[in-house]
Amino acid sequence: MKKQSGIHPVQGQAESAFLEPLPDPVLRIYTSASAGLTDLLLATFDAIDDSLFELANHARNNNDQNRYFETMREVRIKRKGVEKRFQEGLANLFRSPPSLEASPEDRIRDSRPETGRGADSLSLVQNDQLEKQVAISAMVSKANASFQGPLLQLQSRFTAVYERDPHQPPVNPLAPEHLCHLFVEVCQDMDIAIREQLIILKHYDRYVVANLGQLLEESNRILVSAGVIPDFRYQGHNSDRAQPSRRSQGRHPKPQPLSQGQILKEIESLLARQRREGHPREDDTEETQEAEAGSDNGPEDPERRHGGQSGGITLKIDARELTQLLSELPQTTMASDLSAGKPQSVDLHGLVRKLLQEQSGDGRRVILREADEDLINLVSMLFEFILEDCNLSPPIQVLISRLQIPVLKVVIRDRAFFSKPGHPARRLLNALARAGIGWSDSSEKNRDRLYHKIHDIVLRILNDFDGDMTLFDTLDKEFDAFLQREERKSRLVEQRTRESEQGRIKSQKAQETVDAVLQQKLAQRNIPESIRDILLNGWNRVLFLAYLRDDTDHRWAVTLRAVDDLLWCLRPLPDGHERQQWVRVVPPLLKTLRSGLEEVSYNASRLDAMMSALKRELTEAFRRQASEAALEDISDTPPEATEEPAAPDSGADKEVTAPKETIPTAVEQQKAREESALEVHRATLERLPVGQWVEFSLVNGSRFRCKLSAVIPDADSYVFVNRMGLKVADKQRDELAHELRRGRLRILEQGALIDRAMDAILNSLSRKAG
Repeated sequence: MKKQSGIHPVQGQAESAFLEPLPDPVLRIYTSASAGLTDLLLATFDAIDDSLFELANHARNNNDQNRYFETMREVRIKRKGVEKRFQEGLANLFRSPPSLEASPEDRIRDSRPETGRGADSLSLVQNDQLEKQVAISAMVSKANASFQGPLLQLQSRFTAVYERDPHQPPVNPLAPEHLCHLFVEVCQDMDIAIREQLIILKHYDRYVVANLGQLLEESNRILVSAGVIPDFRYQGHNSDRAQPSRRSQGRHPKPQPLSQGQILKEIESLLARQRREGHPREDDTEETQEAEAGSDNGPEDPERRHGGQSGGITLKIDARELTQLLSELPQTTMASDLSAGKPQSVDLHGLVRKLLQEQSGDGRRVILREADEDLINLVSMLFEFILEDCNLSPPIQVLISRLQIPVLKVVIRDRAFFSKPGHPARRLLNALARAGIGWSDSSEKNRDRLYHKIHDIVLRILNDFDGDMTLFDTLDKEFDAFLQREERKSRLVEQRTRESEQGRIKSQKAQETVDAVLQQKLAQRNIPESIRDILLNGWNRVLFLAYLRDDTDHRWAVTLRAVDDLLWCLRPLPDGHERQQWVRVVPPLLKTLRSGLEEVSYNASRLDAMMSALKRELTEAFRRQASEAALEDISDTPPEATEEPAAPDSGADKEVTAPKETIPTAVEQQKAREESALEVHRATLERLPVGQWVEFSLVNGSRFRCKLSAVIPDADSYVFVNRMGLKVADKQRDELAHELRRGRLRILEQGALIDRAMDAILNSLSRKAG
């Protein structure tokens, strides 16, 4: 385990020994989760320290200030112990994960805190404890709703890895409820009041729980690469305790997904049917086929048969000999640069046929077994799918296409490649395709570490593979370690990018809101230029800052009220009661305006001149005569209608005409059709998960790939980053919907490459078979 701040090496060794009985994928997830959560926890405590200092600095009295400083001191003293206990608790969660009594869907459906308790039991809970329980429940419910998909997948995969009984509840060591209750438990030693406890929980929610998405995705990726439910397809199930009436409904249950072994059997059956219904093989005579059929069904020696009229000998080559022949091929593709040219399909049938012809002679004929021929067909169709798969990055597609003969040797030697998701060669191919999904610009491949790594792996397979599958296992582990290092860097960059973009968009919205509010209020009446300058070039900064901090300071309404009070004080006040109110409002208003402008570091010399001008304007407004106010009120009143009302029609002089039906124009009809089409694409974008890779097509014909990093609801904005975590695009939802409709945005499939290929092959063969 990587050494983190607050974790000593001895402790790391103890935890490794403590978790040693766990499967290797779980240990890898624990290492990644431990490092990630430690970083997030460090950021949480740093933010708590800053927040408490800020609260103490702006405290209204000495008691509040002392309480915040005492809490800050308590957190600083005990944070190392909290971090250490959190790591120990996390190790315990992985060692003995508690059961989840309800699925994520059930927990989301019933997110109200403590719904199982009655009023009597709730009355026994102290108010402070109940308030904390409500905060924890809200935090867990929000996380379950935000990460429902990854949580459901991870729950199923962890349950499979821990080999739980199907009737027992599922497990997930990284479930939000476990992590939240663990944090509350390790913070019990802190002697702080409930108000400060809620502040700490709020920061934990903001910095840890809200960033669990990447951690869950990484854990799912590790389990998928280990072959644990790689092609996840959720199927609902009926509870054993469901009522019989629900079971007896006339609805057809959803078909369960086929396993990879079942898919392989279906493909083999379709290939055999295709062979029976199709033409004889080119390298078989009628006598050879009859002898071959007998060799497959009879108990005699399957390796040797006498031909019919020719009297020759027909031999069926076995898998070991065929692999040896393939290994002896001249390695023409093993150049130092495998990326030259375009991906090309190798004629595996012609290649094997040529090898068999070279082995034939002297009255003997060497042929393939039907099972081996089916495997060659399957490998050919596999690479046809790979070479036509537009979801693969073209440069990576070229490299993977060089592996056709090595994969054929793997399949001939071990047909479990197609039926076992955890096969080392299959895991490595899936990992190469998944890692290269975000790589798009071939002109930068000379400077890209990932591309060089994939290139070296392909080259090592071509040069070193001699039939030993441990080579693929070794390369897969090396590549996984490389990806973890690279993805850790990109995650940190992406997190900074996302936070920066969220801050930028929030600032942009704050500025737009402030400008709109001020323009609306100033447009209601004529305002002196000096007052307009104060509001537009001074107080707008105070409003901007208050809008950004409103979630913590709640000062937006107060600063906005100051604008309303100022505009009210400028209007004529003929009524004596209003004048008395004016006298009470102006002094605190002037104090509020000055303190607000000083807080945003407004120019001191200009501030004094501005406040003096403001006082003069307010005094002048106070001295206005009631007659001027009356004249202004009259001038503001809309004039009465001067036109005489038209005489009512008698009915005899005028015909009554029916209202004409309005027919939409062609432009309006086109707009209606476009709006209807956009609604479908908007719904697609609503389901687009964070972390999804997409490809944009530009008008000049170039393309680039990027990943959805964040969806910012306040601005209805989608932020996309590249493989390194840097921002490459920022699009509005309607803009993306137009791109989808025009075909300039394509959502890439991210499932395991071989799994998708097997599904496509099965569908293709099924269509051909009718």
